Amino acid sequence: MTQTVTNWAGNITFTTKELHSPHSLDALSSLVAGSAKVRVLGSGHSFNEIAEPGPDGVLLSLAALPAEVDVDTAARTVRVGGGVRYAELARRVHGHGLALPNMASLPHISVAGSVATGTHGSGVGNGPLASPVREVEIITADGSTVVVGRGDERFGGAVTSLGALGVVTALTLDLEPAFEVEQHVFTELPLTGLDFETVAAAAYSVSLFTDWREPGFRQVWLKRRVDQPLGQFPWAAPATEKLHPVPGMPAENCTEQFGVPGPWHERLPHFRAEFTPSSGSELQSEYLLPRRHAVDALQAVDAVRETVAPVLQTCEVRTVAADEQWLSPAYGRDTVALHFTWIEDTAAVLPAVRRLEAALDAFDTRPHWGKVFTVPAAVLRERYPRLADFRALARELDPERKFANAFVQAVLAD
Repeated sequence: MTQTVTNWAGNITFTTKELHSPHSLDALSSLVAGSAKVRVLGSGHSFNEIAEPGPDGVLLSLAALPAEVDVDTAARTVRVGGGVRYAELARRVHGHGLALPNMASLPHISVAGSVATGTHGSGVGNGPLASPVREVEIITADGSTVVVGRGDERFGGAVTSLGALGVVTALTLDLEPAFEVEQHVFTELPLTGLDFETVAAAAYSVSLFTDWREPGFRQVWLKRRVDQPLGQFPWAAPATEKLHPVPGMPAENCTEQFGVPGPWHERLPHFRAEFTPSSGSELQSEYLLPRRHAVDALQAVDAVRETVAPVLQTCEVRTVAADEQWLSPAYGRDTVALHFTWIEDTAAVLPAVRRLEAALDAFDTRPHWGKVFTVPAAVLRERYPRLADFRALARELDPERKFANAFVQAVLAD
């Protein structure tokens, strides 16, 4: 008898023979060893079938495992369990006077799931969320645990792995001393004449928002570390009221604005952990491309905004520094990320997604692994120069392809 489980947005229904939430690593190991097909649900914030185990497979949730957050203040590291979400990790780390270098806009997502799909925050000097990872612990197909750390030749494939190598039970991350951030919001930044590099470097983390109903950006969010200089931002007017990036949504759901300093984990995300993130009723797509193409790519989106805008809630533009994870959408190149929060209507959204992808195709675009996209797997394989190395690593750790569902098989196909 099969069971059905939906993702966070409700646009994907996973069909599984069994849904398990083991309470111990021993139980998890036994489940993995005794199952023919396995996928891990994470926090359910993906918008496609990346977690689909199939009708004969087992779907695992790690939420019932012990929520391990072990901080080593001397080494400035933290070992975090596979089911822990960023909000809990951040609170515990901050309690020791330490910090993560960056966070995603949503603190509600799991750490392991985020790094496995190449999720990121923002900042010209900030890599994806996988960048601080120094070691990953994985239960592989036979139920044994493999530990892969920096310096291991396999490390470049072990962290952003799409869940294709096994079940990540713990990660060890580098930390830094805690810092404070102040958030400033500006409105009405023109696209015409945009000096993207200067704008993107105006603060530690910068996000541009628009609904593409008109050219230009309705909001600019600057997150400045208080230990770094306060620069000028003459290209747009300061906001006069607290704003939400999705028009019509309550601004009290968002982190503090108007330059009020606060702890890093209460400012780097856009949304407060105790509130529904984003709009809650939505689909999401995201496309990452070389940062040098930012202005041309934005102009390409502007050229198709009559197709995009009617089904769009908001679009966010961020920067990501290059990283070395083989399947990271930011692998090997400083990146600009164009994120689209759509209305919750798959049939209406998919034509806009296809039109958008066609407009961005010339820029060597890599879609976020956990979002809605229609880029063919054959095209994706051409855009990851270390894919053959990852394929070999998957064969080493999962020779029977226990963790390779249809989504993963399409990416890894020879």
